[in-house]
This record gives sequence, structure tokens and C-alpha cells, in this order.
Amino acid sequence: MSVPPAPAARFYYSAPAPCPYIDGRIERRIFADLSGPSAAFSYDLLSEAGFRRSLGFAYRPACPGCNACVPVRIPAREFEWSRHWRRVLRMNADVSIAWAPARATAEQYQLFQRYQAARHQDGDMARMDAGDFRTMIEVGAIDSAIAEMRDAEGRLLGACLTDRMARGVSAVYTFFDPNEARRSLGTRAVLWLVEQSVIEGLDHVYLGYWIAESRKMAYKARFHPLEGLTRDGWQRLDIGRAASG
Repeated sequence: MSVPPAPAARFYYSAPAPCPYIDGRIERRIFADLSGPSAAFSYDLLSEAGFRRSLGFAYRPACPGCNACVPVRIPAREFEWSRHWRRVLRMNADVSIAWAPARATAEQYQLFQRYQAARHQDGDMARMDAGDFRTMIEVGAIDSAIAEMRDAEGRLLGACLTDRMARGVSAVYTFFDPNEARRSLGTRAVLWLVEQSVIEGLDHVYLGYWIAESRKMAYKARFHPLEGLTRDGWQRLDIGRAASG
């Protein structure tokens, strides 16, 4: 059965603003509305074109004179389980991970607040109240769920808002207990998404944008193989291999 074509997406440009990742540069984004009955189909197509989701919109950078943001994804079935990743698994052997509905809870918000205060206290997200958090989790969810990480006592250690698409999953936003930094919970969440993608027969785990000049994005370069969207389509990237051995 053929799939009907999606209606033409409506695109919008944001106003120029200071780049949050590279000092002295200007950020501008292009947005596409994901509302309507073909939202899931449009999202699949836009993800292949390097877009990410925020609320009910898909976006990607469209910055004047800058191409630093590279959309990246992990080909799940080809992922290389290095010694480093296996150490992360061992460090979290007592952690259980399971899907929960994309519905905001007070427990999640309290953890989110602690994470923002410790890691991003100067950012806009640190000022989000419970209503803002609920909007982030619930508004625009298409086929979304939260991967919750809990210790042996059932305490919430981390959470990853995730979108499921026809051929992959997208890690939308991850937060975790800042007092458990030694566990590398953000990394554990990505590894779990790789595992789940293989189990479900999905091709890719989308990680958003990698920026060579941003220390905040450096962790993404440690996953191998890693594909980046270039002018010639999705291509393998040869970055950071020494750090992941």
C-alpha cells in the first residue's frame, strides 16, 4: 500500500541571536511545523534531512556563514562495543532502564532542576518552572517516551526523552543526577538506546548536532561508527576514535 504524500511543510526562520555554543557567532534556525495528521511522516523525512524536534516543531541551524553544527547518528547494528563502553555498563550494572510514557512527573522535574542547577545554571532551561517542564515533555510528542534510569532502591537517577521514528530513535533531551557523575548516565542512556534499536530492528540513534569547537558536544565523537550529514548525504565520520578505546 502506497503512502500518501505529506502536505507541504510550513517553514519559518528565527531571528538572529548569539550562538550558545561558539562565542562571537550568530545563530539562526529554520523551523517546520509538525502539526496535523501527517506529523509523524513529516518528522521522519525531516530527521533524514538533519532536523531535530522541539515541542511541535522540527528545526535545524541555518546560521549565516557557519556550518559548524553537524547532524550525527549512530548506525545501531554496527556499533562498536569498545572496552570503554563495557566499563560504563559494568558501572551501572545495578541500574534498571525502562520506558515510561511522555508525561511529566514531579519526580522527573525535581531531578531536572538539580541537573540544571549543577550543569547549566546560566542557561535558559535553568529558569524553567514545572509548567515549562511539562510543556517540554508533553507538547509536540508524536511517538515519544521517556527512558527512566533507576537504582536498586527505585530512585530515579536519569531520564531521556526519546522520539521513535520509522527507522530510528532520537534522543531529544537527557538529564541525570549530578551527584552520580561517575556513572556516566548520559552515556548509559545512549548505549541503552543502541541496544533497544537493535532489539526493535531500527537502524539509527540520532544524537542531534556535533560541533567540533564545543566541549559540550565532544562526547558524541566517541561513539563509533558515527555518521554525519554532509553535502553528499549521510557519511561516516572519523573523529575521536582514540578516546573511545
